Formats: sequence, C-alpha cells, structure tokens
Amino acid sequence: MRRRLLLALPALAPLAAFAAPLRAVASFSILADLVRQVGQGRVAVTSVVPPDGDAHGYQPRPADAKAVMAAGLVVANGLGLDGWMERLARAADFRGVLTIAAAAVTPRPMPGGSATDPHAWQDPRNAVQYAHAIGEGLATADPGSADFYRHAASAYADDILRTDAWIEAQFAAIPGDARRIITTHDAFGYFGTRYGIEFLAAQGLSTEAEPSARAIAALVAQIKREKIHAVFIENMTDPRLARMLMRETGAVLGGTVYSDALSGPNGPAATYLAMLRHNTTLFMAAMRGKNSG
Repeated sequence: MRRRLLLALPALAPLAAFAAPLRAVASFSILADLVRQVGQGRVAVTSVVPPDGDAHGYQPRPADAKAVMAAGLVVANGLGLDGWMERLARAADFRGVLTIAAAAVTPRPMPGGSATDPHAWQDPRNAVQYAHAIGEGLATADPGSADFYRHAASAYADDILRTDAWIEAQFAAIPGDARRIITTHDAFGYFGTRYGIEFLAAQGLSTEAEPSARAIAALVAQIKREKIHAVFIENMTDPRLARMLMRETGAVLGGTVYSDALSGPNGPAATYLAMLRHNTTLFMAAMRGKNSG
C-alpha cells in the first residue's frame, strides 16, 4: 500500500500548476492587453469592446454582463471614457475587484476645456501607472499570487519606459515646425504633449460618412492656413482624393493609426507596445517626407 501511494503522489503535483486562471474583464482592447501583459498565463482576459471597436458610448450586451458576473477582476479606464463599464458591473451585481486603470493619472482637458481627455494611455508614462494599478487589482483579486503580479507589473513598466525612450529618440531629429499633424479623431493629445507634437482635429470631415466637396475644401483650407505637414484620415479610401490633397497642399498623407483600440491579432497594432511603435513609425514617415521633399 505504501509503495502504491508513493507512486501516486507525483501525479498529483502537476494539478496545482494547472489551477484555473483568474478571470478578468477589461472594457476595451488596449486595457485587455495591459491586463494580459501583467497577468500573463495566470489570467484569462476578456475585452468587452473588441479590437478595432469603439469604446465611446458602447452599449453593453447580455453576454457582457455574463462575462462580468463570472470575473474576479473588472478593469475600466475612467476619465469619462467608459462609465458604462462601471454601470455594467453594478447591474451585474459584480462582487470581485473593480480597478480604474487611470486613477493615478493627472488628466488633461480636451481642446476647449469642456471635458477631460480620457486617452491617457497615449503617454507611455501614464501607461506605467495603468500597469501598476492593474498589478494591484490582480494582487487583490488573487492574493496568493500577489508578489507575482507586482513583479510582472514592474517588469512590464520597464518595457513601456524603454518604448517611451525609443519614441523620444525617433522624434529628436524632427524640427519643431514639422511637428504638426491632423487626425480625424482627437485622441493624441497626451502623445503630443509628451513628444512635442501638435495634433489638430480635421475640420469638415466625419468618420461616419464619405467626405463631401465642401468638407474637402474645408480640409484643404485648414492644411494651408495652419501649415500642416502630415494628415492621417481614417475614412479616406479613395486614392484620388489623397493625391489631390497632396498636390494642392503639399501635406504628406499617412496610413491608419490606432488610438482607442488595437488591431486584430494579425494586424500591425496587436498589442499596446506594438501600437505605439506602429503609430510612431507612421508619424515619423509623414513628417520626414515633408522635410525631405
């Protein structure tokens, strides 16, 4: 009997290593990646808003409430972006840990000062605060692994800071008068403040409709008036329009940049750090194109 028991004991040991992961739900894909990076294989993460989705004004579905009810951790951004996530947690009678990732961030106002800019992750130094907040949330939800999560948060924060230093070095050679970019979504304010780039919202265009002749004329006038060096327009699908803007204004037309959501897993911005590098590369190419031209 003793020999049979001793033979059985080694088979029991791996069971502890295959304990069910902590379930976490994040409001949108960028936060979900941050939770995934800190939690690593100990956390199963669900993003309510999927990659390439819009977290602004999202309307939760019954499946979202079910996911929240089963979770031990819920992560929201805060700063007025995803208040629906906190309401969803209350409606689902969520009993786990609710973490507001941007709780320690010093917010900046949106242009005009009428609202808070919620896109704080666009400054990597703020994302370091996000990582530590998520680490503490995971530590509270799963105290047996608290040291692991805190160490992982610190290691990931170091990765973020290395990326921040890389971005800063990329822009170092770009003169100040070339650091002006138009985007269709006013989401890069923190990024611009961090790296000394002026981001302006495109006038006369909507991401929900094809641009009209009047909208195109307004954009051409804005580019000329403000001496813009680079334009990133997400809904510009007609290459003839892009060529016309380049010919009439001299501005460089950039590719698709990611602000509020990651790309799919096979896209150029599948993780937060990949997103930062992708956007930086496109911004740099546009500004250098103007300089060299």
